[in-house]
Amino acid sequence: MSTRRLNSRSRQPTASRITEDQINDLVSKLQQLLSKTHTRGSNEVSASKVLQETCNCIRSLQREVGALSNQLSELLENIDSTQASVIRSLLSQ
Repeated sequence: MSTRRLNSRSRQPTASRITEDQINDLVSKLQQLLSKTHTRGSNEVSASKVLQETCNCIRSLQREVGALSNQLSELLENIDSTQASVIRSLLSQ
């Protein structure tokens, strides 16, 4: 990394930097969310494990949203246009 880059980073105001305590707090909050959605014990685990599980959970939710979206599209294709437009308007709210 160039000296210029290092110097420009060191000039950034400290208010814009995230502290280690803030990171630990955020990881702790993620762990609490994960333990609510997964019925595992709330034992302390490493930050990397919490972040891995968070990513896995997000991927799983994305797959689920995709599958539900496909199912909804199929349903909308198979009902009359009036019902479909009502459902679409409810979804857009």
